[in-house]
Amino acid sequence: MRKLLAMIFCFTIVLYSGCTKEEQPVSPGNTDDKLIVVGFSQVGAESEWRVANTENIKDTLTEENGYVLIFDDARQEQENQIRAIRMFIQQDVDYIVFSPKVETGWNSILLEAKEADIPVLVIDRYIEQQDEELYTAYIGSDFYKEGETAVSWLADFLEKRGRKEEPIRIVHIQGTIGSTPQIGRTAALEEAIRKHPNWELVAQECGDFTKAKAYEVMGSILKQTKDIDVVYCENDGEALGAIAAMEEAGLKCDPYGGVIVISFDATRLGLEYCLSGKITLNVECNPLQGPYVDEIIKKLEQGESIEPKNYIDETYFDYSSISREIIDNRKY
Repeated sequence: MRKLLAMIFCFTIVLYSGCTKEEQPVSPGNTDDKLIVVGFSQVGAESEWRVANTENIKDTLTEENGYVLIFDDARQEQENQIRAIRMFIQQDVDYIVFSPKVETGWNSILLEAKEADIPVLVIDRYIEQQDEELYTAYIGSDFYKEGETAVSWLADFLEKRGRKEEPIRIVHIQGTIGSTPQIGRTAALEEAIRKHPNWELVAQECGDFTKAKAYEVMGSILKQTKDIDVVYCENDGEALGAIAAMEEAGLKCDPYGGVIVISFDATRLGLEYCLSGKITLNVECNPLQGPYVDEIIKKLEQGESIEPKNYIDETYFDYSSISREIIDNRKY
């Protein structure tokens, strides 16, 4: 009955407000009570990575695979996500999946979901520790580990280049403050700087995971100093914006005496920049999380136990290992 009510509710909403092509619901005439109804609140579409993540979830949770997916784009607003989750609860969906904009502020809405006996799967980003008992499982990256991979690679690279003891001036472009990727990747860099007395953080600004914002803040930093060895960007969009600003200012971005640019996500465009040498290192953040969500839901449907934290497989690419074949074979 829960599935049927959710689909009828969604159809009723569409009759009055319409819907986009991407969010077409299944009409009551096609309902099948065996289908699993999932409400999915995506934080937005701010990057290539986010779009790939959304499309992978949609391509996995299909009717052919046993699902009805109700999708909502929060457009980077936590209030919109809370509103969407509350709507999913009212629709009495079977599962709620969401990627939180930030780690805090979810206690009340997740308590509502728990009281409604609706399992919640958190993807891509964590929520604060005290709320962990209010959701069923986390699926996504270990962002601190990603940051550790980046700074460890940088330390090895500098040592091989005979720069282990040289002063290294670092600019840090952070992601959305309070989001899990920002917290993890920032923590890893700051810890590495404490461990390396010759590493100096000359600027730390928020780029909000967008090319435009990173271009803006990098431009402001360059008005203060151009004496920069490394720019550590917390996603590819930020790296592209920072590189554009540096090139306009006459700086060269490459591993052969220019500015070393470190990035995260490993989107296709980011890897193109890595192939050209403009991004020296790109640490993968895998957006293809749909199959993991599907696997966990199917296990829950069968009454099987699941792990509360499920980290996805990831790697990294640098200027010396990336190839045209690798880029062409990527799914995102």
